[in-house]
Amino acid sequence: MPKQNLATNSKAPDAEVVIVGAGIGGLAAALAMAQRDVSCHILERRTTFEPEGAGIQLGPNGTRILGELSIQDALAPLAGVPEYIDARNAATGASLAHLPLGGWIEARHGAPYWVLHRQDLHQALLQAVQNNKNITITTGFSPTFVEPDEKGVTVADNNGKSIRGHALVAADGIRSQLRDDLFDGLPLAFAHKSAARAVIPANKVPAELGQNATTIWMSPRAHVVHYPVRGGQDLAMIFVRKDSIASDDWSTSVPRSWITDVAAEFAAPLKQLLSVPEQWKKWALFELPPVPRWNKGNIALLGDAAHPTLPFLAQGAVLALEDAAILGRRIRESRNDIRRALTAYAQARRHRASRVVAAAKSNGRIYHLDGPMAAARDTTLRVTPARLLMARYDWVYGWRPH
Repeated sequence: MPKQNLATNSKAPDAEVVIVGAGIGGLAAALAMAQRDVSCHILERRTTFEPEGAGIQLGPNGTRILGELSIQDALAPLAGVPEYIDARNAATGASLAHLPLGGWIEARHGAPYWVLHRQDLHQALLQAVQNNKNITITTGFSPTFVEPDEKGVTVADNNGKSIRGHALVAADGIRSQLRDDLFDGLPLAFAHKSAARAVIPANKVPAELGQNATTIWMSPRAHVVHYPVRGGQDLAMIFVRKDSIASDDWSTSVPRSWITDVAAEFAAPLKQLLSVPEQWKKWALFELPPVPRWNKGNIALLGDAAHPTLPFLAQGAVLALEDAAILGRRIRESRNDIRRALTAYAQARRHRASRVVAAAKSNGRIYHLDGPMAAARDTTLRVTPARLLMARYDWVYGWRPH
């Protein structure tokens, strides 16, 4: 994305902050700033928001922010509150541990642990944005030129339309063009794993798997996570396996054999569950070395553009919500010095995000252990008190914006 002399630095800003990307992070960032009377203009390349994704888990560190953004009440009827995490051996079907969620985790951290359909979360954020007088959203806008200057930054597309703000927030996802063009980041690296997602009606779930829980099945070649969504009407499933093909598509349909050639070694209830979906949508998993800097002048990165996170700790979207909460606070505190605000935001977030990203990657290794190491993992889960195991994640779920 080249810079271009747009000769617009004398143009009055269209908004104080321009946000590229109307995903979970971009919408939440706009709301967090708009609540503090900061005007925002969101630019989104899509012209419509089609239903996509499957389930999403939000720990207390995420639902707490939904409360701040005043959308928790709208989402509550659609959210599930699982009672525990059921950790299982995929081959034997043995339940190794019930890690407490439900009332226990809410009492411990002051906010609930929710499971939702991703579309429901995105729709609630989008509706709140559309109802906020401090936020404008423009769809069908694909930035092709960016020109920062001392007074602000201008973004333009190939149709000659330009939007100007005092600051630009790049919330354009894991394949962020703005990150690649404006920051000294490294290319994405394929994690040699892919994930497939599906949602099925709850009445098609085998009876023994109908508990109100987040269930994770672990095996050397793959792992499976599933949980009820939409008030228990549906079950969201994620299947993660080793892969050699790095697809660029978020929604590649895969043949059932992509699931079943691994599932053949699984316990009967899990094999039965995995046979239910008529269609699975696959996406490749990527990693990114830590971006050396998140901000440059009056431009900053947010969400997956700054810290792509493997989906093994259920914290990718939550980290974007955390980013949004901190950005809103730093902008409020240094509103007359936008560069200082963005620097303070980046300084507050980089270490936290890097630690969570590393923990998610570590979880992925644990899920796929083999041989004696897998046996040791299973024994540890069986003999360690469940509340002690969960307490190890206090640093994740107990986080609060400040």
